[in-house]
Amino acid sequence: MFNFFRTKPKSYTDLSNEDFQNGITSKDTVIIDVRTAGEIQSGKIKGARNIDLMGSGFMGQLQNLPKDKNYYLYCRSGNRSGQACEIMADMGFESVHNLAGGIVRWPYDVV
Repeated sequence: MFNFFRTKPKSYTDLSNEDFQNGITSKDTVIIDVRTAGEIQSGKIKGARNIDLMGSGFMGQLQNLPKDKNYYLYCRSGNRSGQACEIMADMGFESVHNLAGGIVRWPYDVV
């Protein structure tokens, strides 16, 4: 009758550091950091574009992105970027990937 514990399947892929690193070097890739501007001061992945999930213009900025690219998202721990991935998938983006564990577990260089 009611299934309160049923979860919706993910519409994006959680990636390990290595898979994320390999993916961001491919063609037609956009890297998005969904942290706040203040958080980015501690460093970001080279080439990442900042679109703050908590910012008022988040949805508007997503609407201006082409849907035929490969999107790689991250935040501090992977939670907010996972939420952003779900939003993008619901908007029709087909290739959306989340950095599992976020940038705090990123073993590669940041700028």
